[in-house]
Amino acid sequence: MSSESIKVTINGSDYQVEKGARLIDVCRSNGHAVPSFCYYSDLALQASCRTCLVRIEKMPKLQTSCTITCTDGMIVTTESDEIEKARRGMVEFLLANHPLDCPVCDRGGECELQEMVFDWGGLEERFRERKNYAPEKYLSPVVANDPQRCILCKRCTRVCDEWMGEDAIEAGGRGVNTVIGTYGGWLNCSQCGNCIEVCPTGTLLDGTYRHQARPWELEQTITTCTFCSDGCQMSLGSRGGEVMRAVARDRYVNGINGEFLCIKGRFAHPFVNHEERLRTPMIRYRKGGKLIPATWDQALEFAANKLRETADAHGAEAIGVVGSPRITNEANYALLKFANEVVGTSNYTATDRFSLAPFFESLGAGLATHRDIRFAKTIVLVGGEPEELQPLTGKQIRQAVRNGGAKLIVINSRAIRLQQQAAQFIHIRPGAEDAAVLALADERFDELAAKKLGVDASELSTARGTVLDTEGNCIIMFGGELSPAAQSLLAQIPHAASTDKRRFLFHPLPLYNNSVGAHDIGLMGGAHTASSLLGAAGAEIRALYVAGSFLPDHLRGQEEALSKLDLLIVQELFETETTRYADVVLPAASFAETDGTFTNNDGLVQRVRASIPPAHQSKPDWMITAALAQTLGMDFNFQMSASTVFRELAERTTAYNGMRYPLLKDETKPVQAKHAIAPRRDLADEIEALRLSIESLDETAEKIMGTPPVGHELFKPGELTGKVPQFHLLAAGNPKPPDVLISPLYQITIDAGLRRTDEAVAVAGD
Repeated sequence: MSSESIKVTINGSDYQVEKGARLIDVCRSNGHAVPSFCYYSDLALQASCRTCLVRIEKMPKLQTSCTITCTDGMIVTTESDEIEKARRGMVEFLLANHPLDCPVCDRGGECELQEMVFDWGGLEERFRERKNYAPEKYLSPVVANDPQRCILCKRCTRVCDEWMGEDAIEAGGRGVNTVIGTYGGWLNCSQCGNCIEVCPTGTLLDGTYRHQARPWELEQTITTCTFCSDGCQMSLGSRGGEVMRAVARDRYVNGINGEFLCIKGRFAHPFVNHEERLRTPMIRYRKGGKLIPATWDQALEFAANKLRETADAHGAEAIGVVGSPRITNEANYALLKFANEVVGTSNYTATDRFSLAPFFESLGAGLATHRDIRFAKTIVLVGGEPEELQPLTGKQIRQAVRNGGAKLIVINSRAIRLQQQAAQFIHIRPGAEDAAVLALADERFDELAAKKLGVDASELSTARGTVLDTEGNCIIMFGGELSPAAQSLLAQIPHAASTDKRRFLFHPLPLYNNSVGAHDIGLMGGAHTASSLLGAAGAEIRALYVAGSFLPDHLRGQEEALSKLDLLIVQELFETETTRYADVVLPAASFAETDGTFTNNDGLVQRVRASIPPAHQSKPDWMITAALAQTLGMDFNFQMSASTVFRELAERTTAYNGMRYPLLKDETKPVQAKHAIAPRRDLADEIEALRLSIESLDETAEKIMGTPPVGHELFKPGELTGKVPQFHLLAAGNPKPPDVLISPLYQITIDAGLRRTDEAVAVAGD
């Protein structure tokens, strides 16, 4: 859009707006209400509901304001008898086949059609024909459908296409018989539920929440998602101490994700109130014995005495502290403070899959926000799979390509689904991502890299040429496949390639909701990784204090090392593989029960707010750590306030200096951490290390062929998502039930016999 300013007159008032701005947006932003159903910002235009009609001077008839771009001198009227009559007629058409069942509709109280009829009132009903009728049904384990309520705005179909790139839901039939449906009557897609979110009526509904509560019964709490590093904003609706649903509707919250959520953010919240939550502290008084319920005072005193014994017998360095990229910044900071000031040990870390320390130490440009991605000119993706692991990032990439004309370069060992949107897909051998980075940074290594990658050298030069020809923002993304040396080299590329017309921004793709925060706090800046601490268990390390205990995949198989410890203290939501070896188990509060902050992969520091009181006897992680410190004789002086913890954290963390909770209160204006930009430096050592490493790569390794099926990571049941039965159905292949009129959970037994069929894989991979 041009930055040129033009004059537009609306209802007699003059406004200066950007040339080419959409008229409906200009009217609304200046206080002139214009109703609509099919219009949705940043989606392709539909112009089917015809309710946004306005009068534009010198045009012979009323115009749909959603299709009009502003021009200089345009004179617009949005309110008149003529316009009101036309809009009433349009609403009457929308109600022609719509049942008046608001009292039993789950959308009642937040239905856009209901609100419009209430606002206008006095509508006639001149249609006497029989209304089209179709029974309610399920489209998937999480999506319910009442076809007769559909007003054919087609928001759902456009979102499925443009946001998700899946085309799983579409309009079928013609004329009055047109219905929204799916191929084969069953949704084989990522089950994001965004079609539910954008539906203005009760046509598409949350199949896990329907008929449980009314919107006005719920207390809405704005918070940040706890699953991936994208940090989507959501509103948790709770009633009576139970989380009932999660939505991103702009009437409640308008964060970086708009109304977008993935399946985990939208449907995985039942773990919060799950019956298997830890209810009370527990102590194992002897190795091999049982965990015995105890009071908080007993558990903390037992843990403190054992820590004292370990420090006296083996020294402070025999004690390790392990945080988590899944808990809040405040919780990780309390753990770091505990390690440094209470225990006096340098053995601290977090259970993240990979460290971003080399990247941030060499950072040559700022971090890209998701808005930057949406309007980028070029996007380079090295490794990773954002459509499964960071869905909002994947959505922004797809829209940048489809709606913004961005050029996408995908360098990956697998034909991930995003390669379908790519201008260039470089299919490389597994484990050779470092070679691609070396070639991007220095053309002298094209031949060596191409030989190890299994590609033609011209592909690398073409990709580099696309980057160097970019005018505007060039976003570089990378996953966990890169070595520390490759991270350092990649982070320095902007110093050599930036110009006045080209700006580089980075977007790392860590796996967890607070991976960037755990790095910023300094918890991952110690001498150890979680793997090395487990490797030293029973030898140099005799005691471990672990928060957020469930171990990620890269640490599976090392649980036995925990049995060698003299003392293992675990604070967690559920009993896990780690708590099997724990001497003290402390029940922690979930993200829905605690105040704090997460830092996402944009570097945005966003608030987490308690929606319900902590379940049973659980407490926030930072509060447990402070209580243990006090039992050991040190008062952290946190004053039982998360804001006090954050104030101290911000004072001691350079990237967060000056931040306070009041500054973070508005989710529409998120605050980005001030990560230091490293100066240009000599990378000869890193380049030489990469060259030697790359030369040792196997040139005969076969490439991974085939596109992974939709949901192969999203649907995988974990410690949290495994508490939601719908995820087990989806992970088993999303079998279609015999009768879609009845919930699949009542028809399909979730057992080991359920498997994804070849047909389901084929459909999902299309």
